[in-house]
Amino acid sequence: MRTLAFDGRMGASGDMLLGALLAAGADPVVLDPIEHALEVSYSIGGTSRNGIGATAVDVLLDREDDADHDHGHQHGHAGGHGHDDPDRYAEGAGPHRSYREVIDLVKLMELAPAVEARATEAFTILGEAEAAVHDESLESIHFHEVGADDAVADVVGAVALLSDLDPDRVVTTPVSVGGGEAAMSHGSYPVPGPAVVEIAERADWSIRGGPVEAELLTPTGAAILAGVADGVETLPALRVDGSGYGAGDAEFPEHPNVLRAIVGEGEGLAREEISVLETNVDDVAPEVLGGLQETLVEAGARDVSILSATMKKSRPGHLVKVICRPEDAQRVARRLAEETGTLGVRANPGAHRWVASRRVETVTLEIDGVGYEVDVKVASDESEEVYDASAEYDDAAAVAHETDRPIREILRLAESAYRNG
Repeated sequence: MRTLAFDGRMGASGDMLLGALLAAGADPVVLDPIEHALEVSYSIGGTSRNGIGATAVDVLLDREDDADHDHGHQHGHAGGHGHDDPDRYAEGAGPHRSYREVIDLVKLMELAPAVEARATEAFTILGEAEAAVHDESLESIHFHEVGADDAVADVVGAVALLSDLDPDRVVTTPVSVGGGEAAMSHGSYPVPGPAVVEIAERADWSIRGGPVEAELLTPTGAAILAGVADGVETLPALRVDGSGYGAGDAEFPEHPNVLRAIVGEGEGLAREEISVLETNVDDVAPEVLGGLQETLVEAGARDVSILSATMKKSRPGHLVKVICRPEDAQRVARRLAEETGTLGVRANPGAHRWVASRRVETVTLEIDGVGYEVDVKVASDESEEVYDASAEYDDAAAVAHETDRPIREILRLAESAYRNG
């Protein structure tokens, strides 16, 4: 499986994503239609952040300085913005548009269908986040900084470059948001800003604070990643084909302000760092034990197992084992103690597990002339080789009830339908 992996330890913004994708091998020619549609130019050049060579990208307005650009690609330019900067969207950067105006503009660009769909999704994610923050409807939202021409060019350009790389899968490690306060259109606010938090809630990946007192994850960068990337704890096993760094505008003394992108072929199952928590209990009501699956998963657990055990003085009891991400371990352990009353939770940090790539596909079973849909969970390794397909029990049970057939038969039919499909 061809995988594009982002290293999110210094956050992400629209132009950092542009730079990282170009440095990883995307062809800048795919940006030409966007330049023509928006009357902008992508200024692309090399720079350095704390000794790391990186690609810097800036979006310039052709109507202000049309004569200085060679097809919009200024390869000698050494500037570039790493974060959505209010100065970058100053007067003259183009109109502030409503959500609907931005979507209509994207449709007028005559982009490839996949690029248009991803760009539309990114702006919808942005719009829904802004609507939630301001308690307005999506259709009434007006974009400020992210509705300007250069910000639209960031989003559409990033998804065009991503499409050119054509990965089967995009992943990102936890994305740093920074710290302190950041200037926004309505004044300053603690980092991460409200829109970034809303977007992160909808995303598959996780966020973390630091490592500097500055805004590292912008709404634009968050929205692009939310639409395309799965979250991973560490970089997956890859046979690397290409890599590169997108430069951020700010420079920090101890941290290179770059976003790294790595492209390669996945190998086997993905490695995931975990913590294993466990405790022994002998005085917990069965109803409480039965509810641990739901309550601990809500707290961040990935898996919960409850095993019968023999305690001191031959008393019957249970061993509760929980798998979670290392950053969730303290919260999950506290919830486990609160639910069971245990006096101690053991932790085995620094462990890892090998996990499959999982997806859900829907099959249709025709029984007595009627079609019934059943979801099938498909497990594969990073080379996309499928090694298991399991029908969802609840779907199969519902079909079995309607057709008066055994659940086992429906499960078998659904799994066969997937394999033969």
